[in-house]
Amino acid sequence: MAAPQSKNPPGVKPSSVKKRFTLEQANRTLPYVTRVVADIVKAHERATTLQAKMESLRSSKAHDTTERELVVVLDRLQSLVDELHGVGCELKDYQTGLVDFIGRHQGRDVYLCWRMGEPKVAYWHEMQSGFAGRQPVSILDERE
Repeated sequence: MAAPQSKNPPGVKPSSVKKRFTLEQANRTLPYVTRVVADIVKAHERATTLQAKMESLRSSKAHDTTERELVVVLDRLQSLVDELHGVGCELKDYQTGLVDFIGRHQGRDVYLCWRMGEPKVAYWHEMQSGFAGRQPVSILDERE
């Protein structure tokens, strides 16, 4: 089953990285990545709620207040995405906390795939196949 792909909230640039990780390196980052991704998921949920609220309010004083709060939340969301980018991994889904790390399999780049709630990076997939193509790391061959 494919994971739902959240679009970037308005004003938030996607993460994009080129750092390569071994499976061990990716797993070592998870305590930190988990905290950042949990904050991203919460901030995204809040931004989505505020956007829906703004649409229902239209032009009123409450609309302006909500809009100011949304700007603050989107700024926070962007800084969290930038923080994750600094680690070297790529956020794929704002709702589920799906993250990819560039890794290697049989001499080619692949994604090491992790989703919030998983205890470790346990899957990988080809660059073009996405979440639906996840395979267990037990068949990952990191040798060049």
